[in-house]
Amino acid sequence: MSFLWAIIAGLIIGLLAKLVIPGRQPIPLWLTIILGIIGGLAGNGLASAFGVRDTGGIDWIRHFFQIGIAAVLISALTPMWLRRRT
Repeated sequence: MSFLWAIIAGLIIGLLAKLVIPGRQPIPLWLTIILGIIGGLAGNGLASAFGVRDTGGIDWIRHFFQIGIAAVLISALTPMWLRRRT
């Protein structure tokens, strides 16, 4: 069941990261999900390192880390994906 939650969270984090980045990112949905999952895991690790992983209420800082890391990954991999396609 945790595998299914990782996919759902990766989809949400990846799509939110694509909304943060200006312009269009023509990468497939499966790559968006994978980068969202990686961003989510790395964001959790970074939030733990800063001591803000578990706070009272909604963990906004952790979510900002997750989306930010996913946005950086998407921004870095989109040009590579476009070069690969041409």
